[in-house]
Amino acid sequence: MTTPAATMPAAPATLWTPFAHAVFRAIWVAGLVSNVGTWMQNVAGVWLVTTLTTSALLVALMQTATSLPAFLLSLPSGVLADLIDRRRLLLFTQAFMAVVAAVLGVLTLTGGISALAVLGFTFLLGMGSALNAPIWQTVVTELVPRPVLPFAITLNGVSNNIARAIGPAIGGLVIAYYSPGFVFLLNGLSFLGTWAVVYAWRRTPTAVAGPAENFIGALRAGMRYVQYSPALYGVLVRTFAFSFGASAMWALVSVVVARKLHLSSGHYGTMLSWLGAGAVAGAFLMGRAGSRLNFNQRVLLGGLAFVGTNVALALFTAVYWLYPVMFLSGIAWLMVMTSFSTTVQLNVPKWVQARVISIYMLVFQAGLSVGSLVWGELADRTTLTVALLGAAGWMLLSSGLALPFPMRSGENLNLDPAGHWPTPEVQGEVDPDDGPVVVMVEYLVAPQDWPAFRQAAELLTRLRLRDGALRAGVFADMAHPERITEFFYVATWGEHQRQHLRFTKEDQAIEAQVQQFHTGSVPPHVTHFLAFPKSINVEVPMPLQNLEAQQ
Repeated sequence: MTTPAATMPAAPATLWTPFAHAVFRAIWVAGLVSNVGTWMQNVAGVWLVTTLTTSALLVALMQTATSLPAFLLSLPSGVLADLIDRRRLLLFTQAFMAVVAAVLGVLTLTGGISALAVLGFTFLLGMGSALNAPIWQTVVTELVPRPVLPFAITLNGVSNNIARAIGPAIGGLVIAYYSPGFVFLLNGLSFLGTWAVVYAWRRTPTAVAGPAENFIGALRAGMRYVQYSPALYGVLVRTFAFSFGASAMWALVSVVVARKLHLSSGHYGTMLSWLGAGAVAGAFLMGRAGSRLNFNQRVLLGGLAFVGTNVALALFTAVYWLYPVMFLSGIAWLMVMTSFSTTVQLNVPKWVQARVISIYMLVFQAGLSVGSLVWGELADRTTLTVALLGAAGWMLLSSGLALPFPMRSGENLNLDPAGHWPTPEVQGEVDPDDGPVVVMVEYLVAPQDWPAFRQAAELLTRLRLRDGALRAGVFADMAHPERITEFFYVATWGEHQRQHLRFTKEDQAIEAQVQQFHTGSVPPHVTHFLAFPKSINVEVPMPLQNLEAQQ
């Protein structure tokens, strides 16, 4: 299988358009099978721990064991996905998880397993999933064109939720008639199936322009990009608030079924199946709601729906009333998660995509992990009802974040590299590791235009910092105030070369806003200053001395 060219679809995209791309279709089917195995594993693992211990905290820690590895490994895995061939990483992660699931299955069938051991193996599977997840999400952008991407992301959510609807039911039946050990073995086989499909994929290698990034530098670049992107950190705040409150349902629903309702694993699996069925239905409903509700409204409605979910789990005493609640919760879950994921991916260029997605997943999993611990501990110290009502209260209060942190759609952004900066004039050879580098851009701005220029320059300063600058700012010449100099300070010459490649066509509009205030007869003058090597005893120019003194 080879990756198709990402061409613009002739007709308007629909939910089914991504399936027209053969590689996406094959990987989606493989992912669906793997997701079924994962949900079977989740049900079997949680139920096995529930039967091996009487502690609600240990049961809740199953969610933590799944989520904590993502908290620890999301950032490194995102960096690796941006620096290393993604196909090879996928082959490694799928093989690793297959081995872990197989060993857990064998130990369970031979009776050599304990609650703590199940937690340990779940943590190892979580490590594999944490390494796999950013790669899996970014692969979608290579398989379909940008206009189709929101539908491809929604279909990935559908895949997970079809698996949620089918997997728990199958897992519950296998547990009831055989053993959780067989569930773990089947999960291992599902990973091997995905490995085979990825192996058959002949991915077109991505051409890397400019100096190569090292691991630490790439990690810093990803974090810096999020720090100076308001659209992204708004999503992250909302993501943590939602996942922290919603974690109560995931962590405690098995306890509700087993301890409060006194029902079997089959009912627990059925509860999760209703949740998955709701999410699948939500994918089709979102096609109609997409033109009526923006991402901000979808997340707000989904959060309010989970207020009702937690209240229902706390107060309802009949399982048949909880089934439609879980169905509606599935709709809300898909609506919120696809809104978060789509917003992130549409606001990020390819060079930093996996790193930003890994940060998003880190925040999401942190909310699940911390929330599971908090609500599980609260249930142990008080009652199950108090914990669930507390989570409902949190979800209600956090809905107010929609005002200070609105979701910003990036569907119409052009994030392709602008490539319009000329190559700097350099005498001799400059090593990419030489630095620091100061870039100065001189403008002539009339005094009456200063307020508007300053406002536009602040936006440009944010872009400089986002793309790699350690410091940036604007200064006026005290002798000639109309002469204004923009500067930005970069750690190395190689990092500045990468800045040339990171500036997007969307960013050009902000740069043009600044340059329109320039009144000179020639374009703004750009000068590059490079710090002298320490071994040469030459006086450093004053601008560099002042900057280095501030370090």
